[in-house]
Amino acid sequence: MDAEHAPGPDDTASDATESTQSVDSAESLAESTPRLGVSLAAATVAALVLLPLIWLVRLAFDVGLSEALALSLRPQTLEVFANSAALVVAVTAASILVGVPLAYLTVRTDLPFRRFWTVAVSLPLVIPSYIGAFAFVTAFGPQGALQRLLEPLGVQSLPRLYGLGGATLVLTLYTYPYVYITTRAALKSMDTTLVEAARTLRHTRWEAFRRVTLPQIRPAVAAGSLLVALYTLSDFGTPAIMRFDAFTRVIFVEFNAFGRDFAALLSLQLVAVTLLILAAESRIRGDEQVYGGGRATDRVRLGRWKLPALGLCGSVAGLALVVPLAVLGTWFFRGASDVGSETLAFDISYVLNSVGVAAATAAVAAVFAFPVAYIAAHHRGKVATLTERATYVGYAVPGVVIGLALVYLGTSYAQPIYQTLYLLVFAYVVRFLPQAVGSLRASFLRVDPKLPEAARTLGRTPSGAFRSVTLPLVAPGLFGGMALVFLTTMKELPATLFLAPTGFETLVTRVWSAYSQGYFGRAAVPALILLAVSGLSMLVIVSQEGYDVK
Repeated sequence: MDAEHAPGPDDTASDATESTQSVDSAESLAESTPRLGVSLAAATVAALVLLPLIWLVRLAFDVGLSEALALSLRPQTLEVFANSAALVVAVTAASILVGVPLAYLTVRTDLPFRRFWTVAVSLPLVIPSYIGAFAFVTAFGPQGALQRLLEPLGVQSLPRLYGLGGATLVLTLYTYPYVYITTRAALKSMDTTLVEAARTLRHTRWEAFRRVTLPQIRPAVAAGSLLVALYTLSDFGTPAIMRFDAFTRVIFVEFNAFGRDFAALLSLQLVAVTLLILAAESRIRGDEQVYGGGRATDRVRLGRWKLPALGLCGSVAGLALVVPLAVLGTWFFRGASDVGSETLAFDISYVLNSVGVAAATAAVAAVFAFPVAYIAAHHRGKVATLTERATYVGYAVPGVVIGLALVYLGTSYAQPIYQTLYLLVFAYVVRFLPQAVGSLRASFLRVDPKLPEAARTLGRTPSGAFRSVTLPLVAPGLFGGMALVFLTTMKELPATLFLAPTGFETLVTRVWSAYSQGYFGRAAVPALILLAVSGLSMLVIVSQEGYDVK
């Protein structure tokens, strides 16, 4: 070898530098490729979730501007809008009037049996509102149990339960816990020394509450109220049972009567109102303040108000819990005692179908949620934010709208999967994906970035570090989100009615069939099973959030 070609120290250092740079470049490429893949996967999920709404908008444009304007200004359309607005306002106001006093009583006063009442007034949240509506119609409706009980006393009729009044009563009883729980959390975290300071300035208890406590809990009350408004606007079962023409009921009726154009326009109006409520929720959430933990102080003594306070707690819990359980229990035992009765006729396939489709939805939701939650937790850009927000749209949009959009989409472009479980599972995923995304994102945020970095320094590839370090740490959040998706899917009514394949019956469809055919007793067993499932959902929420009943 010639001397001029012999490798010197500089050449060796240059080769080492080039080798190091090539390794770093390869590692950088290996890291960027998975990130690009995850970003594309997240964007695909967001596009799939938005697809039903995009199709609905296209349907409305196909109607034509003049015809759409004529349909939108029909007296029936204006009446439906006014009815829905009145229902939302009435239920939200009533929920505040019930939820805030109950929260104050269970947190700040010497209410007897506080722990019991804390749990008892939270439990109505586990009862689907349409089951509550069933029970109230049976107990208090025309020819109901109460009227038959009072008939020997000469009472031939009771005040009309149907309409706005009945729908408001039922929805309030099963949505006020949203206000109660958020307000209770705010009261427990509030600094009570401010209230004591107001009392030393000779303010009465009411003045101290109005001038000190109320401003601090207002964001929490508003947040719970907006949840109530969203639920009320999207609920289908209660307005249908109470024969009240709200958006969801009229959309369902028009769809079954082949009023495609009118149903599509009503759906878009409902989506618009829902998005306005969401915008208000986002704005209020941004104005929230975080207060320091409250210091333990002496509780307010109720004195002569103790009995009225117990009466309030007992009447609310009694109406919301005892009435439906008593009615369902009566149906069950009456059917058990009647030889040959079809009341308890029940096929285990209803449970298997419900569990099977809910489990499939939970699994698909977990797969869809992974890239979205990862991007949302690890990136702060607009793309990541928009991707995450897009997945929440389906959760905010009522199930009746999602079902309607997917029926049109399936019959026009996806006929091979129309009337199959694939489309039904997709509808559920669109509705409940945010439950999995939120839980998984929170788990990703709790993972210390130094842990996967340490695995990388030990020679693991990015994907290897993720599998061995990150995945085990986020597994609890993943399974928690899957459990919530599973349990809420079991109770979903409108999307199931729109998209369930012919002959595919679940617990929900059995309950609805019993109502439609007028055989309320046949709803006993499936409704009781649904209540048990709802109770499990409450346990999941309690275990995930650490709900304090002290």
